[in-house]
Amino acid sequence: MIRVQSDAFDPGEEISHLARAGDTGAIATFVGLVRDEGGTLFALTLEHYPGMTERALSVLEAEARGRWSLSDVRIVHRVGRMMPGEIIVFVGVAARHRVEAFAACEFLIDRLKTDAPFWKFEEGNEGGRWVDAHQTDDARADRWRR
Repeated sequence: MIRVQSDAFDPGEEISHLARAGDTGAIATFVGLVRDEGGTLFALTLEHYPGMTERALSVLEAEARGRWSLSDVRIVHRVGRMMPGEIIVFVGVAARHRVEAFAACEFLIDRLKTDAPFWKFEEGNEGGRWVDAHQTDDARADRWRR
């Protein structure tokens, strides 16, 4: 299940859905927050291409399901203007075993950071700026590519 939305959401509800998946023995999750960058960030605005973003996330979900035996996958990503401390992304997977759950969750967040069309604009003490991709994100995603 994939959702891209502007509204806040409850990660606990997402975990509850994952727990209902049949034959689940493990759930691994990642919850990303808007960082305050040492008190210098006022807001983060995330933009995306509707439809294209969901398709890109669906491709990643399908790849994860092809690599690991997963009972369920949930990806929720917010867009729009958010404040420091707000939840921006949830990635959760349910599997029979923890090794598959951990690997699939890590794969999904690593690849999401580089392969999903999102653009970040930060507002801070020194005005606003678009955030460039980080080389460390590229390196983490590259290790999953075949």
